[in-house]
Amino acid sequence: MHLAVIIGTATVLGIIIGYATRMVVLLLQKNSLELSISERLLAAREQAQGLINDAHIKADEIHERLARKEEFLDSRQIELDERTAFVEEKKIQLLEELEAVELIRNEHEAVLMTLAGFTKSQARELLLKETEAQYQEDLEVRSHKLDTQLRETLTDKAKNILVMAIQRLAVPTANELTTSSVSIANEEIKGKIIGKEGRNIRTFERFSGVELLVDETPGAIIVSCFDPVRRAIAVTALEVLVEDGRIQPARIEEEIETAKQKIHETIKEKGAAAVYECGIYNFDPRLVAILGRLHYRTSYGQNVLQHSIEMAHIAEMIAAEVGADTYIAKAGALVHDIGKALDHEFEGTHIEIGVKVLRRFNTDERIVTAMKSHHDDVPHETLEAVIVQTADMISGARPGARRDTAEMYLKRLAELEGLASRFEGVDKAYALQAGREVRIFVHPENVSDIQAKNMARAIAVQIENELRYPGQIKVTIIRETRITDYAR
Repeated sequence: MHLAVIIGTATVLGIIIGYATRMVVLLLQKNSLELSISERLLAAREQAQGLINDAHIKADEIHERLARKEEFLDSRQIELDERTAFVEEKKIQLLEELEAVELIRNEHEAVLMTLAGFTKSQARELLLKETEAQYQEDLEVRSHKLDTQLRETLTDKAKNILVMAIQRLAVPTANELTTSSVSIANEEIKGKIIGKEGRNIRTFERFSGVELLVDETPGAIIVSCFDPVRRAIAVTALEVLVEDGRIQPARIEEEIETAKQKIHETIKEKGAAAVYECGIYNFDPRLVAILGRLHYRTSYGQNVLQHSIEMAHIAEMIAAEVGADTYIAKAGALVHDIGKALDHEFEGTHIEIGVKVLRRFNTDERIVTAMKSHHDDVPHETLEAVIVQTADMISGARPGARRDTAEMYLKRLAELEGLASRFEGVDKAYALQAGREVRIFVHPENVSDIQAKNMARAIAVQIENELRYPGQIKVTIIRETRITDYAR
């Protein structure tokens, strides 16, 4: 029992001693940490005070520099004020001296005019007259010499520019005809095209507005029409019919309508190709489509679209040589004949129509100015206008480019169709057989048989009074009633 008490007592004493020892250690560590913190705070305060002292020193230095600069600026301002006052004083002195000099000069001029008996203007005129009289002959000779040299120089320069433009542009010449041919495999096809009692060929000619010549050329059918667009539509439709072999009125009408759509797409493509080739990209798409119609139009046998493209290239080259606006020149040349694409639909010259069309589609007014005087209808307002006319002459005057007889022939056929179309009740009018016949389709609900007979005579009389033509012209009025119904 005494042993247990001793062990318990020893254990308690051990715990107490251990706790006391740990407390002593902790107190020592706390004192050490507080000492370290105090030392760091002291060092931080010393460092902060050092920075504050440095800042005060730098602030004093800056203040001193600013004070010196302010003192310098004050002295400079005083100096500038003194100079300004000096300049103003000198200015006043100079003005006073100038006034005195002007007064003296006027007095001297008055004395001189009194002594000479002339005013200043009279003396000037007298001097000029005497000088002109003395050197008039020399001036005239020199002026004539300079004028001759200038004319020779300008003539040579113009010739060089034109020759350069012509040589740089080499394009084939192709004359458009008024007929086209469609090849056939055998003579049996001709019979199908004619049809029973000629109904197929009559249907084809009515809806296409062309004349078919089936007996003149072996192995081919000739499509005759002065209007190249109608002729192209007819050829396209006829080729399809000949290849297919099924030829009857309903199918003929269907293929002609299909051909019209196809030709219209071709017109758009030709217009787009033309502006692309000439490097013109800001035209209205509707204007480009109208331009494409010139692919099927001729002028004196020359394809108008090809002629316009050729002109655009020539105009661009000339403009580059003389320093004009190349874009305006070539654009004006490209659209100079655009009115010819619509001259069958609107009244006026092709230039007047072209100007209206271009302005309707918001074309640059400089382009309109450049194209509207290529036939001297209006004065040339710009250098580009002169260039467009020059390019037109170069393109049209090349050997073989144009044929006057073909143009006159086409003009006569157009006048013949236009005259017949003016009569009330006329649906369509086609000039056929080289202008020896005009075939007129009338609205049956508006024109009776008796009225059709009277109309034929009236048109014949009108042709005799207004047109000039060789031989005679046959006037044919066709009044057809068509009734359509559907079985459902």
